[in-house]
Amino acid sequence: MAYMDFAALQGTATASPANIAWPSRSRAESGLSALEWQVVALAQQDRLSSLEEPGKLSVALGMIFGGQRPNPKLADTRLEALRRIAVLAWHRGYALPRHEIRAFHEAGFTPEQYETLLASISRGRAALNQGTRQ
Repeated sequence: MAYMDFAALQGTATASPANIAWPSRSRAESGLSALEWQVVALAQQDRLSSLEEPGKLSVALGMIFGGQRPNPKLADTRLEALRRIAVLAWHRGYALPRHEIRAFHEAGFTPEQYETLLASISRGRAALNQGTRQ
């Protein structure tokens, strides 16, 4: 828990952000929220095809035969960027397209969160591989 010394602000008319010494982000804060970790866990079950839009033939066959492909896209663009990078990482490890990494960062995620995510997925992939060899 961070401590902020408010004694220095006593007697000033307002407490402006310039007057406060904000603590720097710690490694613990560079992680993901519980909701974001749930998205990562769910992405483990998604196929790479979930990242692509269905083709014209697929849409036409769906209309004819009534089969509907579930839309795995998330409504929140930030969480969708996380889902996309997590799906790719679960399937390809560290070999991720640059445009997806850029989209991940543009969604508001930090490089520290990116590293935490890939390290966690790498451990998960290793654990899965250990389980299949036994």
